[in-house]
Amino acid sequence: MLSRKRLLPLLLMIVVLVYWYFKRPDPLVTIEGQTFGSIAWHIKYKDKQQRNFKPAVDSLLMVFNHALSHYIPDSELSLFNHSDGSQSYKSPFFYPVLEVSKQVYEWSHGAYNPAVMPLVNAWGFGPQHEVQPDSAVIDSLLQFTDFNLVEFDYNYVRKKDPRVQLDFSASAKGYAVDIIANFLRTKGITDYFVEIGGEVVCAGTNARGEPWKIGIIDPASDILNQRFIATVQLTDRAVATSANNFNYRVVDGKRYSHTIDPVSGYPVQRNILSASVFADECLLADALATACMVMGMEPAKEMLANIPGVDALLIYTDKKGQVVIYMTEGIKPFVSLTDRPQS
Repeated sequence: MLSRKRLLPLLLMIVVLVYWYFKRPDPLVTIEGQTFGSIAWHIKYKDKQQRNFKPAVDSLLMVFNHALSHYIPDSELSLFNHSDGSQSYKSPFFYPVLEVSKQVYEWSHGAYNPAVMPLVNAWGFGPQHEVQPDSAVIDSLLQFTDFNLVEFDYNYVRKKDPRVQLDFSASAKGYAVDIIANFLRTKGITDYFVEIGGEVVCAGTNARGEPWKIGIIDPASDILNQRFIATVQLTDRAVATSANNFNYRVVDGKRYSHTIDPVSGYPVQRNILSASVFADECLLADALATACMVMGMEPAKEMLANIPGVDALLIYTDKKGQVVIYMTEGIKPFVSLTDRPQS
């Protein structure tokens, strides 16, 4: 039998080993893939069991895409777009995006508008063949690119005009990020990083036990030589960024932004270069980021100031043509900037 003197160190060693086992950092699992055609996604999470959720994530994104893609002819959204009236929901994804879209549509006074799809197509950014619209075409399309022509409740969505078509491209990536983050939570994952096409949700801490760090792309950089204008420490929050530096068309030497102003019917021409919005949900952040790009600096700042729990980092050019960064107070402590002026 062990003496008391020998037993005590052994017990202490066991206590230390048990403490070390339960306190050691969980191994970080990294998975990645593509969705929505060619958009890359990256996910990192801590899991002692080292489970591989890639097959489940791929399956979930496939189901999500088949619900809200306007490129898939028999998707739930495409069926609605080509219908003449009402439609019951076939997935759990349609109603929530309608609800958030309606809220942001009202907050932004129509700057964020999922009913903009006919205008998006007219300017060559949709699945249909591009045309070069004149003012008469634009005016005719504006008559039914109105989100108020869409009514919905928990059971049905209905359009008052059969020509109405919806496009959730401006918020779909953010929404998908939320869906995947929720899936990870149901599996007991509390520390994770989910990114789809630049839209991000983070929770807990990274492998070093620190907040996750995300980069804000410099809008002056090009797609082959991307660089960060800022980095942000992020935890238990979502961020979505909208910009026009990578997605545009050039017609007769003139550059057209992919972001269409639903009020005027024309591609936006604002001094705002990039809008990164921080919120509890990425769907909301994504929709608000698009709204900011359409509204321009001052209206965007006014809108954001009236929405609780939302922060933003906006990059714009001032009257002298200088690139300036504006941040709301809530996000400032978590941002590290390169050498750029701030407003």
